Amino acid sequence: MNPAPGPGTTGRAKQREHPRTPRSRHRRLAANALGLLLSAVMAFPIYWMLLTAFRPAGKIQQSPPEFWPGHLTLEHFRRAIDTPTFWPNVQASVIVGVGTVLVSLLIGTLGAFAVARFSFAGRKAFVLVILCVQMIPLAGLIIPIYLLLSDAGLTDSLLGVILTYLVFMLPFTVWLIRGFIVGIPVELEEAAMVDGCTRLAAFRRVVLPLLAPGLVATSIYALIQAWNEYVLAYVLLSSNDKQTLSIWLVSFQTSFGTDYGGLMAGATLTALPVAVFFAIVQRRVTTGLAAGAVKG
Repeated sequence: MNPAPGPGTTGRAKQREHPRTPRSRHRRLAANALGLLLSAVMAFPIYWMLLTAFRPAGKIQQSPPEFWPGHLTLEHFRRAIDTPTFWPNVQASVIVGVGTVLVSLLIGTLGAFAVARFSFAGRKAFVLVILCVQMIPLAGLIIPIYLLLSDAGLTDSLLGVILTYLVFMLPFTVWLIRGFIVGIPVELEEAAMVDGCTRLAAFRRVVLPLLAPGLVATSIYALIQAWNEYVLAYVLLSSNDKQTLSIWLVSFQTSFGTDYGGLMAGATLTALPVAVFFAIVQRRVTTGLAAGAVKG
């Protein structure tokens, strides 16, 4: 019989299996250093935006520039908030963003469920067409969209902007949510229907709760796209009180020059709602995207 291993045998075996050589430690340190460097490069524009938003006007364009905060002020934020169109533009952005998210989730979820669960002629071709729609360049559709909405009397209307955004949001919404629904076993719905549920009730009681991470991931994508979109909103909206915040930021650039302090303060205020929402649901977003990638 082999003798029982001593107290230090297991530890020595683990060290032999996973030796920590100086070379492996150097590689790990190099990888960590590279990751920190890339993170710093990506975070620097955000840092500079915040620094400019809080910095006094006399120090914004000084040469050489200062990279440390120093004296800070809220004057730029007060001036941005006091502009006449700020709050109407906030309201317009909220209506467009929330409306686009809700309608795209409602229609996209039902469409994704039909594609994932029902068999019909051309289903695979339909999924391919959904992906191809995402490849159409936006610049080539601006004029046809404007003429179409003009004939329908929906130019300079938030409803027209929402409908336009849905054209671009729905294909991605259907494709992404379909991946989540495919990952849910159909036997769960069948068991619910055996217990007396209708198909609609089984969808509401079984599929929707399991679909929550996918809905959150899709909603954050749709909200970011609708909140930050500029070209279509600029073309379709002409009234100052109906324009979104992305267009409102252009008001800080005049013929006399650019108000960089007000512009950066406005950009911070514009990005803040989406950043807060993403921070709240970021765990569900990560889980949802990972789950959707498995079965998509």
